[in-house]
Amino acid sequence: MKTNTRFIKSVLKASEEAPAMPWARGARRQAFIAKRKAAVMKKAA
Repeated sequence: MKTNTRFIKSVLKASEEAPAMPWARGARRQAFIAKRKAAVMKKAA
């Protein structure tokens, strides 16, 4: 049983660190898109 509890503890510890979800990066992504659009508009003008 000792290995089983150690395994469960390792799984729980690994699950604490959640990967970044697509909707969590919204502000950063919007800023990047705005910067890219501004560069295109400046190049076209």
